Amino acid sequence: MTTTTGAQIEHARGAAGLSQRALSDATGISQPILSRIISGDRAAKMPELVVTAWSTGHTIAQLTGTGTVADRAQCAVRATNDFGMDRMREALLSFLELDDYLRDHAIPPMV
Repeated sequence: MTTTTGAQIEHARGAAGLSQRALSDATGISQPILSRIISGDRAAKMPELVVTAWSTGHTIAQLTGTGTVADRAQCAVRATNDFGMDRMREALLSFLELDDYLRDHAIPPMV
């Protein structure tokens, strides 16, 4: 997480119509810490990203600039059981999207 994350958080804050103080109140992150994250002087921790995303109506991917799962995924699949390559890729991306969603919402994996 870099200055880009801070800039994305600042953009999300503005788009949500929140002042830094209002975002601080909504997230429970102190205003000085929030200011340091936005300026890039401090990296945001995952729980801070989760509450910031929730409070601004954005996703963690939007705040961190990581893009969608489909943008990030590189895969090699072998079609089986009369599934074409496109259908296999769609199935794989569905599982990856679910995994990404659970991670974005800080839901731990079941063991």
